[in-house]
Parts: sequence; C-alpha cells; structure tokens
Amino acid sequence: MTVNQRSKAHHPALLAEAERRSAKVQLRVADTITAFAGSMNFVYLHAGVFALWMLVFEKSPWPTLTLIVSLEAIFLSTFVMIGQNRQAAFQQVKADHDFVESELELHHNTELTTLIHQLTTQIHAQLVPPSGDTTATAGATATDAAT
Repeated sequence: MTVNQRSKAHHPALLAEAERRSAKVQLRVADTITAFAGSMNFVYLHAGVFALWMLVFEKSPWPTLTLIVSLEAIFLSTFVMIGQNRQAAFQQVKADHDFVESELELHHNTELTTLIHQLTTQIHAQLVPPSGDTTATAGATATDAAT
C-alpha cells in the first residue's frame, strides 16, 4: 500500500510518523520485533520451545531457563519502552497537527462571521432607511397629502 493510498484511511500525523520511522533501519527493526513480541505467535513459540527444552533437552533446566527468561525479559521490556516512546511521539505529533487545524478552523470561522456581519449590515442599510430620515419622509408625505 502506498502512502497516497494510506492517506485516505489514516490521520496525516500518523502517516508522517510512519514515514519518519520507516526511514531508519534500526526503527524498522525495533518495530518488527515489537510487532512480533506483541503477538500470540510469540507466546505459542515460547511455550513450545520452553516445554520442549524442559522435557527433552535438559535434565535440570531451571538455572539456565531462569537466566534465559531473565535476559529475554530485559530485552522485551526495552522493546515495550520503544513502543511506548513511539506511541507518545505519535500522540504529540497528532496533538500538534490537531491544534494547528483547529486554529485554522477558528480563523476561517472568524472571517466568515465577520463577512456575514458586514453583509447583514449592508442588506439592512438597503432595506431599512435610517431612523432620522423616516420621520422627515413621513412628515413630508403627510404635508404633501394635506395639500
């Protein structure tokens, strides 16, 4: 899917952040690992490997298993933090984009309200004569009718 095809379905801030992340190899690798580590395939793979290892390959798997699982937990927690940083960066970019858009919308609405007021004032001036001329016109009409 190209960026133009995705832009119809996603927030512009998300697309900008995705382009920024895809430009760097290390961020793409981190995203791939994070996506896999957050999947059920990861859970199934680990359950199978650990069960196989404890039942078939080692008679006393606990010391080595503890070491492996601890090291893996350290690395996985790092990838969780990378994912959280990614989400925070996206949220900030989205908030900045939304703020700019809302400010532009406010500016446009203010301009439209000003134009509507000007048009209303012009229409009112053409349809309703000024109040000072109304009495003079009414008095002149009454005088003309009396003659």
